[in-house]
Amino acid sequence: MDTELLRRLGVEPARPRAVARWPHAHWLAVAAVCLGAFMGQLDASIVTLTFPALSREFGASLAGVQWVSLSYLLTLVALLLPVGRLADAAGRKLLYLYGFAVFTVASAACGFADSLPLLVGLRVVQAVGAAMLQANSVALVTTSSPRRSMRAALGVQAAAQAVGLALGPTLGGVLVDGVGWRWVFWVNVPIGLLAIAAGRYLLPRTRQRTAMRSVDWLGVALLGSCSTALLLGLSALSGLDAPVWAVVTLFVAGVVAGVGFVVRQRLAADPLVDLNLLRDGVIASGLVAAMLGYLVLFGPLVVVPALGGSVVRAGLVLTSLPVGFALAATFGGSRWPDRTRALVGGLVCVAALIPLCLLPLTDPVLAISLAALGIGLGLFTPANNAAVMAAIPAACSGVGGGLVNMARGLGTTLGVASVTLALHGTGPRAAMIVLVVAALCLVLVSRRHPA
Repeated sequence: MDTELLRRLGVEPARPRAVARWPHAHWLAVAAVCLGAFMGQLDASIVTLTFPALSREFGASLAGVQWVSLSYLLTLVALLLPVGRLADAAGRKLLYLYGFAVFTVASAACGFADSLPLLVGLRVVQAVGAAMLQANSVALVTTSSPRRSMRAALGVQAAAQAVGLALGPTLGGVLVDGVGWRWVFWVNVPIGLLAIAAGRYLLPRTRQRTAMRSVDWLGVALLGSCSTALLLGLSALSGLDAPVWAVVTLFVAGVVAGVGFVVRQRLAADPLVDLNLLRDGVIASGLVAAMLGYLVLFGPLVVVPALGGSVVRAGLVLTSLPVGFALAATFGGSRWPDRTRALVGGLVCVAALIPLCLLPLTDPVLAISLAALGIGLGLFTPANNAAVMAAIPAACSGVGGGLVNMARGLGTTLGVASVTLALHGTGPRAAMIVLVVAALCLVLVSRRHPA
């Protein structure tokens, strides 16, 4: 009985026949994935608002409280690729559903944490669940949707992420001020339960898999060491208290571990990632472009609050960015080829950022420019992701999704670090120039996409 139960727990459940036979069933799968996309970005943008309350509750410094977010990010980025590889072998739907279960239970436990170390530890567990979600989200969308609908489906998923990002600051402020910081974590529970049920009945089973004969533990360790060292180094540059020698050591260790990971993948009998994928110009350029896109997306989230004024004002101004993103990702340029849409999106980003380098940074100027920036990123992101995933074999789509999300995580951290450095140096204008340069690089890299 126990053996049979364990066997059944390792098998992906089938959708009801009525769902599977419906001609538009892929949109139901996209809707299920959008719940995870929404919750992931909501969690990313909402938790930072708990820092002052956590500092008072636990009597901790701001540097200590930052580990609530930092531990989550480090774990998430380190696990995305290994989890994607495991999902390609064991089943993407299976890991996605278990990921939601882990994330939901850990979210509930975070709300009951009675010490900062316990909360940080539970955030690590929560990040394990988030990695199981995010490594499979893009893969589930692309493998569930017909080729003609792939970019539109990725656009809807990106819009769901933008809505979560937009609601995070507002909802977080209401929850922290109204009912306390614990509800910032408990709010994930009902969404998670709904998403588990939706995924069970709406997501298709994995049709194409890549066999996994053994786990490349050395590769996992080297990848985790590389991403952790680089992210800690970037966080130190953006304000984490650390001496210069420690920052340099972190970057050197990250590079050494990265080189070791590449060598290991060449020699391993069953590597985490086939390096031949990265030799494809479309995939390599698309991953760099994804990193640059998230650098440009998250940079303004640091600059605008640093300009002064109330938190409510900054939140309202920043909301224009994800709103523009959501609208363009869902409805913009639907008839254009991926390369055209990506290039136009990049050029719109450049045009939106230039006024912020030249004009007074008043609320109207910021709101209009950030809305235009969101439109540019909303055009660019789905087209870029569609180009990358179309170039990756379906059997490796979990690894591909993990690579895309790793690029996003690195871009987010790099955006926060580079903009913070510019703010500490010569001020907001320099930060905007950094974002313009990143947007220009995004346009240049996007030219590698096939016509």
